[in-house]
Amino acid sequence: MSNLIDIQGQIEKLQKQAAEIKSREFDKTVQDILVKMKAFGITLKDLQPGKTRGAKGKGKAGVPVKGAVVKVKKAKDGAVVAAKFRGPNGETWSGRGLSPRWLTALVAQGHSKEEFAIKS
Repeated sequence: MSNLIDIQGQIEKLQKQAAEIKSREFDKTVQDILVKMKAFGITLKDLQPGKTRGAKGKGKAGVPVKGAVVKVKKAKDGAVVAAKFRGPNGETWSGRGLSPRWLTALVAQGHSKEEFAIKS
């Protein structure tokens, strides 16, 4: 049975072997990647997170391509909701989510929320 010193020696030896293999194969791997990038017309910009090209990351018939980054638009994205409250300095709030700081501060000063309600 091996003791701790033997195992640590084996780990060190394997780490050196891994570093040697990595350094030998690095240039070849980079060249393989560059060849594929050129063949597919991939640029560095295409490799940035959240970026898509062409058909928005979809292949034939709108089916997502494996590995493609596709932004899913939620129903709430871009939905504009009319303001229901207006502050003394023109600030507005739709009434959704947490109360804004300006309204929280005014309520803490003794004002009521309804004072700032926008009459329709």
